[in-house]
Amino acid sequence: MNEIFGDGIMSAIDFKLTVHKTEGDKGEDRMVVTMNGKFLPHIEQKNS
Repeated sequence: MNEIFGDGIMSAIDFKLTVHKTEGDKGEDRMVVTMNGKFLPHIEQKNS
């Protein structure tokens, strides 16, 4: 995440998690887990 967006976190508010079943190259059951959340950039707070 940091390499793509920079410093920050993914919000757990309005967050979606999906799981899908798929088949691997050798016919085995596999799963795909997708996390979808809003990116919140880190903001440096300066003391006055």
